[in-house]
Amino acid sequence: MRRALLISAVVLSAAVFTTGQALAFQCPKLIKQIEEETNNRLDDASNTAKEKAEQAAQLHKDGKHAEAEKVAKEGLALIGLK
Repeated sequence: MRRALLISAVVLSAAVFTTGQALAFQCPKLIKQIEEETNNRLDDASNTAKEKAEQAAQLHKDGKHAEAEKVAKEGLALIGLK
């Protein structure tokens, strides 16, 4: 019984650790998506989305991945993606 609980705890810990790492790498992908989509656009929505991408990049650098992802998704929504 103890062995089963120990194995479950180890597996759960590993899953939580790897999920956190995976989410941390989501920010740059979203930022890059905004940058690629807004490269040739000059409208207000794309300018605001570019600002959101810059904010998200700074938040990502500061280790605030959840906030960075939220800001990046707001930027994507402004240009009609996701």
